[in-house]
Amino acid sequence: MEFRILGPVEAIRDGTALPLNGPKIRTVLAALLLARGQVVSDDRLSHLLWGWNPPSTMSAQLYTYVSRLRKILGDGIGLIRTAPGYRIELGDARLDLLEYERLDRLGREYLARGEHDRASALFREALRLWQGPALADVTEFLASEETAQCSEARAATLENRIEADLTLGRHHQLTGELTSLVGQFPLRERLLGQLMIALSRCGRQAEALQAYHHSRAVLSDTLGVDPCAELTEIYLAVLHGRLGPEAAPTTARTVPNMLPPDTTVFLGRERELTEVCHLLTTPGDTDAGPSWRPRRVLITGMAGVGKTALAVRTAHACREHFPDGQLYAELRHRDGTPKDPCEVLALLLRALGRPVSDGAGADHDNLDELVHLYRALTAGKRLLLVLDDAAGDLQIGPLLPSSPQAAVLVTGRTPLATLAGEHTTALAPLPDDAALDLLTAIAGPRRTAAEPDAVARIVAYCAGLPLALRIAGARMACRPHNGAAMLARRMTPADTRLREMSFGDLDLARTLGASLRQLDEAARAALPRLAVLGTSPFTVAEAAALTSRTGPAAERLLEALVDAALLETTMATGADAARPGYRWHPLVQLFAASLHIPGPAKPPLDGPDEPEGAAPRTCVPAPLTAHRAAAHRPFPHLPTRLTDYQRSSA
Repeated sequence: MEFRILGPVEAIRDGTALPLNGPKIRTVLAALLLARGQVVSDDRLSHLLWGWNPPSTMSAQLYTYVSRLRKILGDGIGLIRTAPGYRIELGDARLDLLEYERLDRLGREYLARGEHDRASALFREALRLWQGPALADVTEFLASEETAQCSEARAATLENRIEADLTLGRHHQLTGELTSLVGQFPLRERLLGQLMIALSRCGRQAEALQAYHHSRAVLSDTLGVDPCAELTEIYLAVLHGRLGPEAAPTTARTVPNMLPPDTTVFLGRERELTEVCHLLTTPGDTDAGPSWRPRRVLITGMAGVGKTALAVRTAHACREHFPDGQLYAELRHRDGTPKDPCEVLALLLRALGRPVSDGAGADHDNLDELVHLYRALTAGKRLLLVLDDAAGDLQIGPLLPSSPQAAVLVTGRTPLATLAGEHTTALAPLPDDAALDLLTAIAGPRRTAAEPDAVARIVAYCAGLPLALRIAGARMACRPHNGAAMLARRMTPADTRLREMSFGDLDLARTLGASLRQLDEAARAALPRLAVLGTSPFTVAEAAALTSRTGPAAERLLEALVDAALLETTMATGADAARPGYRWHPLVQLFAASLHIPGPAKPPLDGPDEPEGAAPRTCVPAPLTAHRAAAHRPFPHLPTRLTDYQRSSA
């Protein structure tokens, strides 16, 4: 639920405006919202509704308005009778006035600290909340008491934003806006002074002086006063040429904001969100180590489990703790191949205002130079760096800032030695109730409520995997004529279920297939053989028998599949109780079973080369086989051991 009073009074639920018909019911709601949870007396509400001439049925009408509001707003909002009046409890609802005041307060704090770029961004975000004059459609009695205060607050925010922009050297962009504002508010001397500064820095000294003389005449004729001392000082500075173009800053501090848009539906990961936010935003001595230790968090889990969604939601939730900017980089191409660290560093440097192709002093292909420049630019800055879908340590090492003020959030299917000892959040598939909530939020509650049995089957087929649930929900929402029963029926055959888990650019089989890149051919060839074990836990001995391997070799194979997030570990029983057991996620088992079963297994690294022209023995689909060699050495110019970058970042 969202309430708006910075413009027309509105109550918004799920993007739809609730019917608040008539100025009096909007006045009651606005008066309660402006009280911020405090009691508004009946007499006060009466005065705001009818002025000094309330009707004889005042109490009954007031009760009617409150009852109508309760019915419109629903159970989530509390309209509580507390003598001698009423108060409102918003719960989790959002009020635009409170959000505006929070952003304005933060902006003033950054302005006072001299961080003008961040201050300007916060002021702009605060001003975007205004949809017109505040309280635009309430009674004249409430408007006469509150709108002047609201207008003054907005004007002060606007002046602060312009002050920050002037300090950043944006005077050319401000002259038109300031000219219009001075015309609207001829008595606001701060705006006039800002216009004079902007005109003078643009080389328009005569116009700046003319604006001053015009305003002086207006003040004299209207109020019989002279301009304030600050405005007079600006006038003298313009007159003597102390505010010319040379006074403007030549460069502005770049504050990057590379975060992708936040996901609209985020359910089932509230605990993990709170945990990761706390780890990223809590400096100082903790149980994890001293305050100089960098804050780095790794989110791991199988493909499609929601690592990126959690990382992006966390980054948006924490962005105010990182006023120097938020950096974001995807570490794989769309086809799943890992990106070169030089390519990623070039992207990050461009966001920091130092493109390497623009005389930044670094060669685009020289990793050492790029790392040195990157770490110099990030030193001492409170940055948040999000690295999505990491391929391995050799890729991550050069991308880590060396400064403890920066926080790093990494997602990946692969355990990373570079981040060993750091905080790791491992995501598991969603439980059934959270999975149902996610599917309902995407497909719509009416569709899921209409066919509960079919929806329960779809949830079971998705096996708690958020990507599968999002695909199923999108199909239900975009194809309502088919219904949940038809989708459940099409998903019932196990051998074709993965085919149904595709919609638009989302394809579960393609996403799972990207995990095969880090496996050698022997491990890939073993996947369909191991898939015959089904989804029940199995032991190393069973895997060894199916793949014609010794026990130690089979265990190494299974651990490689665990590292690739293709297998899960579980507790073994019986004679193998001392060893971990293994099992498939149901959808990964279907994917492995769908792959081509090769001929007799043999270790490809020890056997002879394949004859020229022979069909590959791999079980990898054709689009993936072209990158087999790259899966082993994704960055040929890097050494095969961990580099000094990891050690210097530890």
